[in-house]
Amino acid sequence: MSDSAAERLDADTIASRAIAERFMTEFPVEAAHELETMDVPAAARCLDFLPLDAAAKVWLATASGFGVLVFKALEAHRRTALLGVLDRSRAAELLSLLDQEDRSAELAAVPEGLQQELRTLLDYPEDTAGRVMDTRIFALHGHVKTGQALENLRERGRGDIYFIKVVDEENRLSGQVDLRDLAFADASQSLEALARPVPAVVGPMDTREMAVQKFEETGVREIPVIDLDGHVLGVLRHDRLIGELRDDATVDIQTMVGASRDERALSTSWFAVRKRMPWLQINLLTAFLAASVVGMFESTIAKFTALAVLLPVVAGQSGNAGAQALAVTMRGLALREIHFGQWFRVVRKEVNAGLWNGIAIAITCAIGVFIWSGSLGLVMVIVTSMILSMIAAGIAGALVPITLARLGQDPAVASSIILTTVTDIAGFMSFLGIATLLASFLG
Repeated sequence: MSDSAAERLDADTIASRAIAERFMTEFPVEAAHELETMDVPAAARCLDFLPLDAAAKVWLATASGFGVLVFKALEAHRRTALLGVLDRSRAAELLSLLDQEDRSAELAAVPEGLQQELRTLLDYPEDTAGRVMDTRIFALHGHVKTGQALENLRERGRGDIYFIKVVDEENRLSGQVDLRDLAFADASQSLEALARPVPAVVGPMDTREMAVQKFEETGVREIPVIDLDGHVLGVLRHDRLIGELRDDATVDIQTMVGASRDERALSTSWFAVRKRMPWLQINLLTAFLAASVVGMFESTIAKFTALAVLLPVVAGQSGNAGAQALAVTMRGLALREIHFGQWFRVVRKEVNAGLWNGIAIAITCAIGVFIWSGSLGLVMVIVTSMILSMIAAGIAGALVPITLARLGQDPAVASSIILTTVTDIAGFMSFLGIATLLASFLG
């Protein structure tokens, strides 16, 4: 090739690049659509020769599924620079779509101040959809052909993906395509033609219980998580969410009896002592409080020793009734079936349940006590006290967790200890108090 021909070729290349740069700078959305028709390495090379600000605008206009692939294909220094010029929320959104290993590597490469900002945005609170969402999603624009979509999926590699999320010109979620439909579609057909409406969505700060409710309402196996602008951040998968809630349920079993949620079966003895001791001490104080009630009726017990035999029966039954009410109420709070404003309805229900259960248990108990003692007076005492203590237990089982939740406390931590104290005092007070009033019938 002659020098003049080489010079003309260089000039043509420079001119082509200048035209392409001008087009991509002034029309980033159209440029992004053109990039999505290329393979990933070619698209990454196009962004590489653009000025950083222009490259960021074009990249922002690409759908997240393709955009993540292009981002990973850029040079390391270019990826770091792109994260630096993107809006913080969009940079965090991009990082959330990466695998954990890639995310950690990208965060480590940015300046410390930016790294801290991004980590804060990525760290969703406990019990939110953002904390348990799966970021392995794939989103493309509706105009993309199914053949190109399949090629992009192959470049992405294997993953737990069932749907391609379809986004509009503003990259907001507009529908989804089932991979089974994609596999049998004509290669020239657009994703928009295959897309179906999304049955349900959640926000990253929505609670997991709200997501469970939507799963129950729709019967789907995954729900997209979107931000306030409608951009897809990830998906909630039914199996994982249920597994998380199951794990939390086992933790609640521990915390309800004063054990630490951090303790495991093979934790050291010293760790168990440190975590359990404070609650045991509190429980001891409440036990003395209940014992002081018994002490108030010491003379009555000394006079009628049969009362001491029957005292644990009343306390035990009221404790079980209170535990049942507590479990049902805590589940209602956890699943958002009830809130503080409905406390009266919950209490009214538990009062009715306590009344009728108390009557049924009292009748059975009366028969046993009469056969054992032959005293109608003792039967009257235990029947009346059983009904009253069962009603009190139901009220306490409903009010204790609702009140703790209203005060911003975790109902699972202290509900059991408080409930035990209330039911013991209610049982002892009702049984011994009525026995004292009806002492003339016990002789």
